[in-house]
Amino acid sequence: MELSAIGTSGIQAGLTGTTKSAAGMVNEVGKTFQELLNSLSETENTSDTLMQQFSAGGDVDLHELMIAMEKTDVNFRVAMNIQGKLVSAYQEIMRMQV
Repeated sequence: MELSAIGTSGIQAGLTGTTKSAAGMVNEVGKTFQELLNSLSETENTSDTLMQQFSAGGDVDLHELMIAMEKTDVNFRVAMNIQGKLVSAYQEIMRMQV
């Protein structure tokens, strides 16, 4: 039985594939967080518009205003929790020894 020498090309190819997938994951997380922030911005604008119309005496149902404000609140809380988890993960990575 003949054994072949171990080369570094297989290791480098494996690391390159891992690096690309890690970079892809970072981009995917970034896109997801950006979509969440865009959604937060849209719900905030909607609730602000409804609040201004309601304050001016416009034809706005109170329950629609409250639902829009709650949607904004929930989206904001989710964004803050995700941001906290991302910061936590970053700090954990920075503590790792190489």
